[in-house]
Amino acid sequence: MGEPALFGPDFDRDPAPAYAWLRERPPHRLGFPTGTWAWLITRYDDAVKALNHPALVKSPSAGNEEWQRSGMGLPLDHRPSLASNMINTDPPEHTRLRRACAGAFGPRRMQHLRERAQQVTDELIDAVEARGHGDLVTDLAYPLPIAIICDLLGVPERYREDVHEWSLVIDSADDTDGSKVREATDVLEQLVTEVVEAKRATRGTDLISDLVAQEATGTLSADEVTSTAFLILIGGHETTVGLIATGALALLTHPGEATKARQDPQHRAAVIEETLRLHAPLQNATWRFPTEDVEIGGRLMRPGDPILVSVLAAGRDPAAYEEPDAFRPGQRAAERRHIAFGAGPHLCIGAALARLQADVAFETLLRRLPTARLAVAEEELTWWPSPITRGLFHLPVEV
Repeated sequence: MGEPALFGPDFDRDPAPAYAWLRERPPHRLGFPTGTWAWLITRYDDAVKALNHPALVKSPSAGNEEWQRSGMGLPLDHRPSLASNMINTDPPEHTRLRRACAGAFGPRRMQHLRERAQQVTDELIDAVEARGHGDLVTDLAYPLPIAIICDLLGVPERYREDVHEWSLVIDSADDTDGSKVREATDVLEQLVTEVVEAKRATRGTDLISDLVAQEATGTLSADEVTSTAFLILIGGHETTVGLIATGALALLTHPGEATKARQDPQHRAAVIEETLRLHAPLQNATWRFPTEDVEIGGRLMRPGDPILVSVLAAGRDPAAYEEPDAFRPGQRAAERRHIAFGAGPHLCIGAALARLQADVAFETLLRRLPTARLAVAEEELTWWPSPITRGLFHLPVEV
């Protein structure tokens, strides 16, 4: 087998063969259609090292000139104000920006959001049940996370259809669709800006109101408020969409595991963790750049070299997991902890919220629609063409 294609429908449907080929080699210098390249890290131990390495930074300004010119930093090259958030900064700025959001993910807020997630899920499943058929992506995996993240942020109901529509543009854009991503970014930034302005006039109990209050005290800048709200709006729902969709697919295609998960909340939690390991909705962690020479997996990476850590490939590493391509919930306790939510200082701040929504979605799906089955052959399902996120366009079922 020669060097595998890392783009295209075959890879999107089943990336395992390509990643297996890559794991047999040191970190790979991956070329992109835009003309730039990045080191792609695919082995579990190398990935953990990279995610925790103090000399690998997140600031886009640390990328080399070729990367800066490539356009791979979308939307940062198009909307620099959107770069002022925790995912693109390093301590101490990262610490300050993360702390500004921490209260929104505390136990009291999480309990409220669980109750809200149950309400939304029941309404969504009511509609599927009444029809006798549905699409667990468009009827559940998308609307639930969008409703919850908009509730968390304080985004009014009238904006939510636009959030869904333009987020789908970003999720479904392939590596050549820069103009579509720019358009979607413009629309969603304007939407966030309008909500932020409204909260400056009348604050509520939501996260954007919290951010605006911190702007008033000088803790955050205006760009940091907008950029943080934008990041959480997009990042706070799209990976949860992928988690719910791929987890629902796993339950539909593994009826024995579905029966165990229906009867045992602990097994349902294990299903969530195994789905995260096996399908990693953020399949490649966002860009990192060395500030000094760094050796990973026998490769010397120079300052400014762009680096992508494939948490999806790491989650399938046979050096870390037995039968890594198999869905084996509840059988991974003695193996490595998955890194689907990252590791180190950039561990996903919304990990608990994503797990909460998946748990509500799966419990309700298994309880309310116990005879649900795929309405098409699994081979007919289509996957997002994104090199960053992993998810399904549709998951049609009959109930």
